[in-house]
Amino acid sequence: MENFTFFNPTKIEFGTGKEQLIGPHLAEHSIRKVLLCYGSERIKREGLFDVVSQSLAGKGIELVEFGGIVSNPVLSKVREGIALARAHQVDAILSVGGGSVLDSVKAIAAGVLYDGDVWDLFVGKARVESALPLFAILTLAATGSEMNPSAVVTNDETQEKFFISAAPLFPKVSIVNPALMQGVSRDYLVYSASDVIAHLIESYFTATVHPTLPSRLVESLINTVIETTEALLADPADYDARSQFAWAATLALNGLTYSGAAGFSYPNHAIEHSLSALFNVPHGAGLSVVVPAWMKWFRERNPAQFERFARNVFGVESGEQGIAALQAWYDKIGTPTCLSQLGIKETDLAAIVENVQKNVRIFGIAETYTPDVVMAVLKNAL
Repeated sequence: MENFTFFNPTKIEFGTGKEQLIGPHLAEHSIRKVLLCYGSERIKREGLFDVVSQSLAGKGIELVEFGGIVSNPVLSKVREGIALARAHQVDAILSVGGGSVLDSVKAIAAGVLYDGDVWDLFVGKARVESALPLFAILTLAATGSEMNPSAVVTNDETQEKFFISAAPLFPKVSIVNPALMQGVSRDYLVYSASDVIAHLIESYFTATVHPTLPSRLVESLINTVIETTEALLADPADYDARSQFAWAATLALNGLTYSGAAGFSYPNHAIEHSLSALFNVPHGAGLSVVVPAWMKWFRERNPAQFERFARNVFGVESGEQGIAALQAWYDKIGTPTCLSQLGIKETDLAAIVENVQKNVRIFGIAETYTPDVVMAVLKNAL
């Protein structure tokens, strides 16, 4: 294994009823006023907003409400949140929702303490040096944002989807109650499965050093996602499956699965971010299209690992069979596997390739993922 430093300061509260602890946790951090951010009105219809409000009030913590955050979170909404947080002089940000809400919260938390425009932090004009304390209650498991320091936001003016990552953006406390995720739609369940698998395979396949232990962790988590997704499609009320799915999503991107690995990159995310930015497709749906297409292009560059994946995840022998098995599983659960299912035509490819070049520069892989290579990957998805 390569030398590594593992750092993850986020406290996870996992299980039923844990959302009732949010007030005491904020009080432990001396929070007196919090910006409560959420997406849809589902948290009010299902009673979660009231539970959170009461927990905060019980500790004398004032809340400022900020709703309407959309899937594929946008910069204009982040700026609105920053202005509201400053106007009310809040001293923390609370995310109640899925990864899109939490990504927005991270950007807001950093932007409040930055003198310039928050987009500077995404394009490299400035670094995230500090952020307001942030907390999370999850209502959807997918992104792993609850236990990592990263966030992705789309600039809705320039159609650029970029990321930030910095230690101040680790949540102080994240509450993961699988019971709160039971209302997730069938579509977003399967998109979430695709998202988690994509997080796991990036380092697994691209790393120049990927020891046996992290490989086994990745394979175990993918198998767990496959098994629990199928269980939840059969019975959305299966709490055991829901809880294992949720914890797998957290572990997929909290730093554990690539500790000891080296030389890895995130080409699938670099390409998919352009699909989301240009066509507003759900992130997980875009990844289930991009990942098999990319695997077909990349397989010859790491054949042994692809054969390992085929054997240990799907019980087949060759790398080609493993790719086909993953794509067939995506088809089976109903997440897209070709661009046409996203409403994207062959005539759109040139614009996607151009947009991707901005992302691969930020991800540091532009020399490998030239326009010709990106075009080849995308054509595999037609």
